[in-house]
Amino acid sequence: MYRATRQLADVTYRYSHTTYHPTEQTLGFWEFLDRTHGDTDYTDLAEDGIGELYVDFRAAPRASAHALRPYAEAVEHGWVHPAGTRVLRLWTEHYAALGLHDPGLLRHQPPGLTLDAALNRLAGLGMCLDQRDVGGPVYLDLTRFGLPLRQLVTADGRANYLACALRELLPMAPDFDEVVLLYDSELDPDYQQLSRVLTALGPSVRRVSLGRVPIDGQIRSARQGGWRDVHAGALLRAVRDEHDPAAVHLGMRLYFIAMLGPGRQQSFRADLLHQSIRRAGQLLASARHDAPRPLDEHLARHRKDHLYVDPYRLASGLLGKRRAAPASDLLTTVFS
Repeated sequence: MYRATRQLADVTYRYSHTTYHPTEQTLGFWEFLDRTHGDTDYTDLAEDGIGELYVDFRAAPRASAHALRPYAEAVEHGWVHPAGTRVLRLWTEHYAALGLHDPGLLRHQPPGLTLDAALNRLAGLGMCLDQRDVGGPVYLDLTRFGLPLRQLVTADGRANYLACALRELLPMAPDFDEVVLLYDSELDPDYQQLSRVLTALGPSVRRVSLGRVPIDGQIRSARQGGWRDVHAGALLRAVRDEHDPAAVHLGMRLYFIAMLGPGRQQSFRADLLHQSIRRAGQLLASARHDAPRPLDEHLARHRKDHLYVDPYRLASGLLGKRRAAPASDLLTTVFS
């Protein structure tokens, strides 16, 4: 979406892990690691190993707000736990191997507002029910729009994912004509609420959900395990010796975007992934001999009533039986 749309418009791509480090899910994991594994060296630990530790954490009792407070203060100043740094380094390598744009996985990218400032901004919009003065939680209040109250901060001061997103997006949204929110479809109720808040600040807000891919017919959370042979690193290792890097870049997109689509109906199939990569190699070979065609004109066909280029329509267009052969500049500029 980013690479295609930036050929037609000015685009800012914002994806900051820094913003979401204050969540209990992350802070709790880091506190659990320090409490149960001490000074473990994570430098060479594979993501499978860190993933197994995360499964153990999710099965353990929750730490208290008091235990997490020093971690929350540290992340506000840019600290990242060594296990987190290790995972982000591995993901940076995966981004490069997949030909993805790196939005700054290893950079400290703090949100534009403190938690208190974000809550004050919401209060100014008439969207905040703050009960901290009486020892209670803080809620996002969109009841006048027919949406339920949504807790943002617990009574003991722990902010959730949605509160962190608001800290980042409240100061950014007014500077844009259109905001596109890409998110896990499991979080759709929260993103309906987020969309309503940001719309009040001026931009058109679009929501694009990303469905989870079933494994053997089942959707599982990372906290349940079951991902050992199907995470990004494992998939890349399975294809890198058999296929050209450019074909891997395009073939991964053809499979996970065009073939699986935005839904969650089809289980992952390794044979279809390899088939998509072989198909990508054929497309790349044929495109080298095609005459250049206007890239802007091709991309604009995959917009509807929005500014962004729809990645599902764009990728699916490469597989249609009646499609014109893709131009090499489309494949190299957008998909490689």
